[in-house]
Amino acid sequence: MRCTEQLEALRGLHARLCPRQVLGVRIGLQAAELLEVEAPRSDKRLLTIVETDGCFADGVSVATGCWAGRRTLRVEDYGKVAACCVDTLTGAAVRIWPHPLVRVRAREAQPAARDNWHAQLEAYQWLPSEQLLSWEPVQLRTSLAELLGRPGGRETCATCGEEILNGRGVGVGAAVVCRPCATGGAYYSATRATTMPHFC
Repeated sequence: MRCTEQLEALRGLHARLCPRQVLGVRIGLQAAELLEVEAPRSDKRLLTIVETDGCFADGVSVATGCWAGRRTLRVEDYGKVAACCVDTLTGAAVRIWPHPLVRVRAREAQPAARDNWHAQLEAYQWLPSEQLLSWEPVQLRTSLAELLGRPGGRETCATCGEEILNGRGVGVGAAVVCRPCATGGAYYSATRATTMPHFC
């Protein structure tokens, strides 16, 4: 399976093409095939959850049409080159990741390549999906409604006063608060007691 059109689109996003981008494209295309959905999508029928960020995620996005800016791509950063694609119409979901032997198979398929990186870059573009990837149907633990949120919904956190979008607020008693205030689990902590000036 060659993926020339998608790889050309990636050239506009990255200085060079790399094996992880190719894996992202192949995983996105395989997900669409397994779910029997045309891709890339211009609507929001597909929701994709990638398990690492970076160039791999861009490859998945180019193949599926799912992007963070369109709210159809989410990152659960497990540090894994893997993605779960969900057909939001049927609820069917499939998780796909590289076959454990993919690097060995790439080298065997491209013995004249100058190194492993170049062997992977080339072989990942055309190896049969059954040799390149592993997949399984999965069921989401979080409902689609919760993952997709409520576009246009706006609330104000009763604790910090910041705006909360897309129905992501958490009910605490009669109040609505943002998730960091509800759990105390923000990815950041304030470094000063005083407020910095707002620039935007």
